[in-house]
Amino acid sequence: MTGNTLREIFRRLSKHYGPMNWWPGDTPFEIAVGAILTQNTSWTNVEKAIVNLRRGRLLSPKRIDAASDEVLHEVLRPSGYFRVKSKRLRSFCRYVIEHHGGSMERMAGVPFKPLRAALLGVHGIGPETADDILLYACGKPVFVIDAYTRRFLHRHGHVDADVGYASLQDLFHDRLAVDLDLYQEYHALIVNLGKDFCRPKPRCEKCPLGPLLKAGQPIGVVP
Repeated sequence: MTGNTLREIFRRLSKHYGPMNWWPGDTPFEIAVGAILTQNTSWTNVEKAIVNLRRGRLLSPKRIDAASDEVLHEVLRPSGYFRVKSKRLRSFCRYVIEHHGGSMERMAGVPFKPLRAALLGVHGIGPETADDILLYACGKPVFVIDAYTRRFLHRHGHVDADVGYASLQDLFHDRLAVDLDLYQEYHALIVNLGKDFCRPKPRCEKCPLGPLLKAGQPIGVVP
């Protein structure tokens, strides 16, 4: 897969959707919270949980860490798996407090590689969540890989269905310029593509990437 192909995909998606200006969140910490809570649920449910945190005046690392399990379970209930997510969110907050004095700005000042390694050491934070936080909350140019990315690239014949996270991420890093705005926009466009067209049961007829499919290429149901 060439850089020209990746740029053509971006061009077509940008023309269809326009500027994304994503990820939702009023502060870097709120963005990080959203990245943790969005695991295994819809963004609509995450928004409800964030509203609960805001109403409870809990949207800071120290306030979440100081809150009881009962309080956290209740406010995070809309996000699903609220006990698991309470533990993950508390672990992240304790990391920010213990290593960065509770400051997301101070955390964002840490160089990319050691910061990513540290985030991956926090309970419940995997590569996708860590990169969401790095890209959108810390302003680090790293390309986020998600299920939507793997799905559409596999359907277009560019990668195997079981391609690993790091290998797929390297594909973007190696073929695109290192550009924070580009990475943010591209990822947001892919998310919308996956929600609107490249679903498990695809809607290729009106998809902006439909013309890029190879003639006669079978499009199966992909998770």
